[in-house]
Amino acid sequence: MFVLLCSGVMETKNDQALVGVQNYLERAAERLKPSAPIKFHISSRTDAGVHALANAAHLDIQRPPGKAPFSSQQLVQGLNHHLRPEPIRILSAQRVSSTFHARFCALSRTYIYRLLLGCAHHSQIPVFEQDLCWAPAGGPLDVAAMREAAQFLLGTHDFSSFRSLHAEAAAQSPVRTLLQLQLQPAPGFLQQHYLHSGLEFWEVKVKSRSFLYRQVRRMVGALVAVGQGRLAPAQLRELLELRDPRAFPPHAMAPAAGLFLQRVEYSPEDLASPPAEEKLCGLS
Repeated sequence: MFVLLCSGVMETKNDQALVGVQNYLERAAERLKPSAPIKFHISSRTDAGVHALANAAHLDIQRPPGKAPFSSQQLVQGLNHHLRPEPIRILSAQRVSSTFHARFCALSRTYIYRLLLGCAHHSQIPVFEQDLCWAPAGGPLDVAAMREAAQFLLGTHDFSSFRSLHAEAAAQSPVRTLLQLQLQPAPGFLQQHYLHSGLEFWEVKVKSRSFLYRQVRRMVGALVAVGQGRLAPAQLRELLELRDPRAFPPHAMAPAAGLFLQRVEYSPEDLASPPAEEKLCGLS
């Protein structure tokens, strides 16, 4: 599993200027001189600007005849060596069954969205929090109203109103089960070392087996609109019931910078390590 602070894990095409994490991972793996091309399969694809504290991927890697298979430690050390100086780290790796798939075997994914409250102007955002949180304009947020609105989103629903109008998104089933949606106070990075009176960090924590494209950012944006008084809590239920992405309030989607993939969970059976397999995956 990887700690990622980067442009997202989507592979980019050769004619694009933006290079994704998957590209960096595959370049690093190729420098280990495998006997066949390497393809990483990432558990969770993220937008440009979204961060990952821990992501998972699997890959099949074969060494030339006469070379012993990589151990987990050798793979971690080798990839990290070739990933320098990119802000990407492999935390650990282990062998898994050839039937394992980092994306499709995931039981759940947990995201956190970091909010900074109390900023009268963007210049008040601490310098080491730049691009790592969202400081909504317009004064304090009504957290109680946001928590009330969040209850309407929990459970299994058709989340069409909270998905992107992107053409690819339209092909997905809009039904998802939201297992957790919490709003809670949170510390800032290095908060104990600076004084910014009146600033408060909060986290929106969401958990589901899978999410629609940009669903989390739209849900957070709608909750912030409730906190600002631009929407009533009950209007989130009405929005949900409309099942129409065009009904989503314009300009209400939260920016990418505050969103972090925190955890991807698998069953112990899927992570069992058969001795003869060559497929490896990253683990937290």
